[in-house]
Amino acid sequence: MLKKFIFSLTAIVALSLVVMAQGGKETTVTGNIVDKHCSGADLATHGKGCVLSKKCLDSGLGVFADGKFIAFDTDGSAKVKAALEASKKDKCAKFKVTGTVTGDTMKVTKIEEV
Repeated sequence: MLKKFIFSLTAIVALSLVVMAQGGKETTVTGNIVDKHCSGADLATHGKGCVLSKKCLDSGLGVFADGKFIAFDTDGSAKVKAALEASKKDKCAKFKVTGTVTGDTMKVTKIEEV
């Protein structure tokens, strides 16, 4: 039973990643805004002060969703930075990000905190 569940979950995640990797299709993901430098950190304790620090901003912003880091383009990073600065949450803020994914980069068209 557990093996079937893990297999099914793996298949769903793999299919989702394939769909996201196809360019030209708008997609929406929900996750944590994080910088590339800290994308492997514990997001439950990772605060927006770190994400908004110069070192982390310089590494590039993205969203960590469905077990994967998706980087934002330059314009998307600016939109997301503004949304993160406006958030009242210091940690664990979740955002719904919509945009076009090409490869492993998203061109952000819309972002909202959830």
